[in-house]
Amino acid sequence: MCTAAAFRSKDFYFGRTLDYEFSYGDQVVILPRSYPLHYLEQETQSRHYAMIGMACVMEDTPLFYDAVNEKGLAIAGLNFVGNACYHSHAPGKENIAQFELIPWLLSQCASVAEARKRLECMNILDTPFRPGLPAAQLHWLIADREGSLTVESVAEGLMIYENPVGVLTNNPPFPMQMQNLANYRHLSPDPVEATFGPGLSLPQYSRGMGALGLPGDLSSQSRFVRVAFTKLNSRCGESEEESVSQFFHILGSVDQQRGCCHLGEGKYEITLYTSCCNTDRGIYYYTTYDNHRIIGVDMHREDLEGGSLIRYAPVTKERIPIQNAPKGDGV
Repeated sequence: MCTAAAFRSKDFYFGRTLDYEFSYGDQVVILPRSYPLHYLEQETQSRHYAMIGMACVMEDTPLFYDAVNEKGLAIAGLNFVGNACYHSHAPGKENIAQFELIPWLLSQCASVAEARKRLECMNILDTPFRPGLPAAQLHWLIADREGSLTVESVAEGLMIYENPVGVLTNNPPFPMQMQNLANYRHLSPDPVEATFGPGLSLPQYSRGMGALGLPGDLSSQSRFVRVAFTKLNSRCGESEEESVSQFFHILGSVDQQRGCCHLGEGKYEITLYTSCCNTDRGIYYYTTYDNHRIIGVDMHREDLEGGSLIRYAPVTKERIPIQNAPKGDGV
């Protein structure tokens, strides 16, 4: 299970949590402009926009979980098990495999508007990356500083939805997630007046009671409500430090702790990593389950004209400084 969000202060930020029971060897990957992109049914791209994101690299192919290109367009793929449906070759369409969708769009689209035009003539193929590795059942959040889309390939075809909250989790399908938000339309960050009945004094006994009823469980529908409420009511300064910190706090509202989601046989779903990318500056920040110190990778400090993948293994071990340690050993 996962959660993705788009957030704007002075700059535009995009990121996600990846919640699962194990890692596939994820890495922060920078794909420069001259790295060849091969597709099953499309021509190889020898030149394209550069991009950065978290990916599992197999056979020199980055399988991106989330990524941002140098123009500020961002995409994240999230589990959509039981509802995602891909299709066989469709004549007259741009046939793109599920694992090709993120690089296909980010390589050539500079905005959500451009991505939407490509999606309108796209068919997502059910071809796996390789035998024995089934196509992941996903749907996608696509965003730039002007707006967000949710894209779902289902039995009826490819559905493209305007996403006014800039948030995505997993099941149910996006229209049902938005309809469910109406059940929480009374929530407020402000104190609320008692309307239970006339003449009855019901004083507030705690701060934060305007949000009474905000779901706190780990289900995808509840996480959608909680992150949407947190994000839409979020306030922060415009500096990079304040904005990045606030974004991690927003996604921290749905952090999954080991032990709270038991999958059987001693396995637990946890938040393997949380990402936040400043799409205007091309800086990809992340934390991992055992490292809460924010780490950044700046794509513009690399040779974006190169032809080789640039890869960084995530920092996964916590370093806890002691503030009153001897000089040189502290913070």
